[in-house]
Amino acid sequence: MQKVWMRFFFIWLEKQKELNSMKQFYHFIVKEFYHIFRDRKTLFILLGMPMVQIIIFGFALTNEVKNTRIVIVNQSTSATAMKLVEKIESSAYFELYSQTKDPSIIDQLFKKGTVKVALIIPHDFAPALIAQNKGQLQIITDATDPNVATALTNYLSVIIQDFQKDLNPNNIIPYKMEVDTRMMYNPQLKGAYNFVPGVMAMVLLLVCTMMTALTVVKEKELGNMEILLTSPINPIKIILAKAVPYLLLSIINITTILLLSYFVLDVPINGSLVLLYAESALFIMVSLGLGLLISAGTDSQQSAMFISLIVMFLPTVMFSGFIFPIENMPLPLRIVSNIIPAKWFFIIVKSVMIKGVGIQLVWKETLILFMMMIFFFTMAIKKFKIRLA
Repeated sequence: MQKVWMRFFFIWLEKQKELNSMKQFYHFIVKEFYHIFRDRKTLFILLGMPMVQIIIFGFALTNEVKNTRIVIVNQSTSATAMKLVEKIESSAYFELYSQTKDPSIIDQLFKKGTVKVALIIPHDFAPALIAQNKGQLQIITDATDPNVATALTNYLSVIIQDFQKDLNPNNIIPYKMEVDTRMMYNPQLKGAYNFVPGVMAMVLLLVCTMMTALTVVKEKELGNMEILLTSPINPIKIILAKAVPYLLLSIINITTILLLSYFVLDVPINGSLVLLYAESALFIMVSLGLGLLISAGTDSQQSAMFISLIVMFLPTVMFSGFIFPIENMPLPLRIVSNIIPAKWFFIIVKSVMIKGVGIQLVWKETLILFMMMIFFFTMAIKKFKIRLA
């Protein structure tokens, strides 16, 4: 009998140990939850990042083109031509920017980047349909981005075909609308015309931003930064000294990219080479200022690398217009794209390098990059001074 009681006693002890162990395990879980909820950065990564990613990837990562501004050169005063214009305007793919009779405006609008596609309706469009049962139309697209140009041409051609069917539903008279397409700046639809400016923006931004941030943070980890800031040298000079080597190395990178693009990929440089280098140097300074700002707010190389990649790489890919068209994004995301430096540099490089425009047509983008450079360097210097205080 005693052995039986002893056996039950030991079983009871084992159960108590298991309960105590489970209680300890439970308390550790509760402690970990408290730790997560107190750390806002971790909480944002765990709960906020999936929401942000699903919204951005759901709306931004699509090759479908919508809300593209179109200019229609309507030289015909017929009701048929007006109905075609109304059908295009009612489409979700196009937004009518202007309707004019002067075809010379097309080149200017393309160089400014105001529109990406134009439709020319000749003055004899309606009479030719009646007399010859055949009407001529011309589609002109900005082919610096060949994928977008092809998509827009296909969309517009389908709308014209539907209009042709609506005009003659019973096929009593075999109307036929012949569409002549013209791809400006890139008639062969080479993908390199779009990828070279995008790669330039991505390489310069990532290299300058990440390497500058890592270099400065490394000085912090080694304890050298505080010594440098307490030295007689002006903090501004210290920061600029950190940036100058990467400026020179990035200019070498630009030269390499341009040489490979011109001689290997057959991508033309139609604009001023001096202007292209000046704009690239400005963008490099923006990237360096951003890298210094990131380094001012981080204390470890891992944090600096994480912020550089997450904050710069993903937005550069998604919101610069390099891979995914900005026009098809919702308004909030289009607004967000305006704070991405790579977007403006991408527009500048395509305009100068491919379209051959001058500073008079890219001054707005240049001014935006200049203001970004001033802001990033000012904030970086201010934060370094705060740390010294």
